[in-house]
Amino acid sequence: MKQRAHMNGDVMIAGFFPLYILQFNRVSSEDSRQGDLTPILKDYQLVLALAFAIEQINKNPFLLHNLTLGFEIYDAQYRGWTALRNPFTWLFGNYKIPNYSCMRDSRSVAVFTGPSTITSDQIGTLLRLYRFPQFTIGSFDQSLSDHNKFPALYQMAKKDTSITTAMVSLLLHFSWNWVGLMTSQNENGVSVLAELKEEMAKNRLCVAYEVVISSQDLQHLYNMMGNYNNINKASARAVIIYGDQDSLKALMLGIEQILIKGKICIMNSQWDFTLKRKYFMLGSLHVPLIFMHHYADVSGFTDFVKAIHPSKYPEDFVLAKLWFLSFNCSDSESDCVTWDNCVHDASLDWLPGHIFDMTMSGDSYNVYNAVYSVAQALHELLLHQTEVQTLGNRKESVPSPVQLNPFLKSIQFQNPSGDQVILDEKRKLEPEYDILNIWNFPEGLELAVKVGKFSPYAPHGNQLSLSENMVEWAIESTETPHSVCSESCDPGFRKSPQEGKAACCFDCAPCPENEIANETNMEHCVRCEDHQYANTHRTKCLLRVASFLAFGDPLGMALACIALCFSMLTVIVLGMFLKYKDSAIVKANNRALSYNLLISLIFCFLCSLLFLGRPNAVTCILQQITFGVVFTVAVSTVLAKTVTVVLAFKATSPGRKIRWLLVSGAPKFIIPICTLIQATLCGLWLGASPPFVDTDVHSEHGHIIILCNKGSLTAFYCVLGYLGFLALASFTVAFLARNLPDTFNEAKFLTFSMLVFCSVWITFLPVYHSAKGKVMVAVEVFSILTSGAGLLSCIFAPKCYIILAMPNRNSLHGFRVQTSSHIYISNKNMTI
Repeated sequence: MKQRAHMNGDVMIAGFFPLYILQFNRVSSEDSRQGDLTPILKDYQLVLALAFAIEQINKNPFLLHNLTLGFEIYDAQYRGWTALRNPFTWLFGNYKIPNYSCMRDSRSVAVFTGPSTITSDQIGTLLRLYRFPQFTIGSFDQSLSDHNKFPALYQMAKKDTSITTAMVSLLLHFSWNWVGLMTSQNENGVSVLAELKEEMAKNRLCVAYEVVISSQDLQHLYNMMGNYNNINKASARAVIIYGDQDSLKALMLGIEQILIKGKICIMNSQWDFTLKRKYFMLGSLHVPLIFMHHYADVSGFTDFVKAIHPSKYPEDFVLAKLWFLSFNCSDSESDCVTWDNCVHDASLDWLPGHIFDMTMSGDSYNVYNAVYSVAQALHELLLHQTEVQTLGNRKESVPSPVQLNPFLKSIQFQNPSGDQVILDEKRKLEPEYDILNIWNFPEGLELAVKVGKFSPYAPHGNQLSLSENMVEWAIESTETPHSVCSESCDPGFRKSPQEGKAACCFDCAPCPENEIANETNMEHCVRCEDHQYANTHRTKCLLRVASFLAFGDPLGMALACIALCFSMLTVIVLGMFLKYKDSAIVKANNRALSYNLLISLIFCFLCSLLFLGRPNAVTCILQQITFGVVFTVAVSTVLAKTVTVVLAFKATSPGRKIRWLLVSGAPKFIIPICTLIQATLCGLWLGASPPFVDTDVHSEHGHIIILCNKGSLTAFYCVLGYLGFLALASFTVAFLARNLPDTFNEAKFLTFSMLVFCSVWITFLPVYHSAKGKVMVAVEVFSILTSGAGLLSCIFAPKCYIILAMPNRNSLHGFRVQTSSHIYISNKNMTI
């Protein structure tokens, strides 16, 4: 009796739910096994739903006036005769002597059983002898609808009359026409399997395989291996699994994880998925889409569960044990149970969602409706007795369970949540379905999310509503998976038969490149002629058009104008430097190197014109060689200028080698040496694999793009890499000399110019690789113009500004001499 849950009342409701699970602990000293009953938190919600409904009814002044309801709940066991042990204890006070009652009186008027169909069947066999009203709170089962065997049994769950239509609607929504079927070998499973096959045939959906699970198969696991190997090998990724907990529990808990891989499991509401969520995690082997009976939210239940405490129900020993196990309660030396040893203000909402769900489950909702059904029937019975005779003390005259049956069979009412409750199977409404998907990312979330709904009352075509973007398929894929036998091959595809498969199963192979199929279900594709190309859909041949980055194109014209403008601007700057060649700023910054840099920049801008127009063998070679050489001259000139600046400021002591290097003009040799190295690389490039004219028929549909192929990409990147090395060296030296004091110190401008140059060509690489066709050529031209413009503007713009706008600073009188940090160098070839 200390394993039950009890609350006293004038009229009692008995219940038999699976409250405990037997766990074994090995005793090492005796090598024996010792069992321990552990409460099941998930199933205890059934007791809470019953207590919640009873408290609502007892507080309702318009229902069962002056009469209170109570409950006594026992554990329902599955194993053989022990399944009847607690029912005997409830009926007779003991289980050893049937039909001998040691109880003074019984106030129970109804019995709740479930959610297992097996326990409901076993207990119902006993209850029919006493004609006790029995309410099953599990899924609807055809075997329990035999009124000759169970004359007073009422199934709270609605019959799945439209489950096959709902599942087929889901298949049609995702265009899954190649589906496996797995059902339990019982009356429900056989009936639904036949209906599924019929409904699928109507909608031209194919059955890939059928697997019927029987209790014998579950006992002989190895006999099932052949079936599951066929399931895994089948191309059908969608599997419809229909059955109850009893028939499929061993399947899901024991072998489903191992044998069924990578399938979309479409399951019915009878499946207790909360026990198996760990198998249906995001990124695991399966994706579940579960059809659950839709029910309204019950207001106040979550708050009731949060406020529940063992002190409120002192005779609920199940709750007491759950509390001790869940909230680290320490053992008390006294026999009296106190809650001072537990966590202060503990509540069931502290527990993780996958261990205890605060929201009311479908089975708990059935318990809630069953309690209200009993209360409504009792209320009508008492009203009827009031009309017939005057009632005495109601507490001494408890209605008989047999008297309740006629009122239960005809009862129909609206529960507090607004749902219609009808116990007569013939008058019950068809259920609506919520479609659930389990999210478990991050791992441990284990959240059942409603992603859709099916209503048989909606107009045809609008019965299914689904938020496809909310469905979590797998961690490595966000696209909707496919499960098809074979779709019709549209134009552009040809049929490819699958050997050994049915005629409706074939592959649709796309036509090869430059081949077309202009009719549906063609056996072979037709090749286009050489001067033609197949359109995107491979349905017809079109004439090709030659294309290249021409001067007449808007893009080509814009690039050519920019190149000419920058060239002219450079010529103007060069002319300005020649005119003011004797000015301080021109002389101070090494006129010869400045002239050399400006001339090389002119050729840098003009070499971009080689990339425009129709390519030929000469221009293809000149493009890359000219680009590499002239830019090497420009960058090496910048390097020579930066080295000269550093040497000038390091030559502080007479006789030092650095001063000798500066006076001898050693920095001027940097330009020919660097240029010679680049010319050698270009010569090796021409000798190994020179650039050549190539065509691209893939980048731009319907065109033949004529362009220059680099020949050797390795050589191209060597040339580009060498330029990057020189630019980096110039940047480093200029950066080190940026703070050297003097009025005309151009190290800062050189640093910034190299920073711009390096930024342009670093950005060029990813953009160049991602571009195709004419855009690729335009990217290279743009990079040439941008990098050249960066050198021109960063180095010469400040000088031109001083020459034109501030002539007073363009003289020797502008120098500020500080003897501690300046060295005067009079040689006209020196750079400061």
